[in-house]
Amino acid sequence: MAATHTDGRIARGNQTRQLVLERAVETASVEGLEGLSLGRLAAELNLSKSGVFALFGSKEDLQLAAVRAATKVYLEHVVQPARDLPPGLERLWRVCASWLDYSRQRVFPGGCFFYSASAEYDAREGKVHDALAAARTNWFTFLEQTVREAQQAGEVEEETDVPQLVFELAALMEMANAESVLHDDFTCYDKAAKAILNRLRGVATDTSLLPSTP
Repeated sequence: MAATHTDGRIARGNQTRQLVLERAVETASVEGLEGLSLGRLAAELNLSKSGVFALFGSKEDLQLAAVRAATKVYLEHVVQPARDLPPGLERLWRVCASWLDYSRQRVFPGGCFFYSASAEYDAREGKVHDALAAARTNWFTFLEQTVREAQQAGEVEEETDVPQLVFELAALMEMANAESVLHDDFTCYDKAAKAILNRLRGVATDTSLLPSTP
């Protein structure tokens, strides 16, 4: 009986934690990580302040947990859709298209969580900055790996400057996100998709491996 009671408390605690984190990442994508407050989240979700404080020891702990939660969502929507595709241009294009869809569909209400949070913390120091910097490094590393795998598959020209290509692809994606959020204009996603596809055609060994239109 004691074990069952303990298991029930743990399950309720995990559910509460998940509920708080879902609201936290939504709020942070619009108002920034600095705008998060344990007391505010508890009030908005009709939870006890003491219970929420027991789950997250400090505001910084909450911010770091929000970054980790956002990472899981990001992987689900951007990385996972291309996992089952073989290495090559189709996989690379799918990753880019999935990123644009993730931003366009407002998986996070404020657009890309990491674009917003990185701009907020880029000139700061501390654990939150480091967590965001690591997430960005992991994203760029993944993109570079995806391009190099396409090279190894013989679908991307060997002389391609991979870091430069990745920089340009990321810049186009992030510009679409920024313009859409700022101006509430979603046509920029189509422009970014067209530009990305043209850039990929420029390094493709066979352009028929890519779709004719975004």
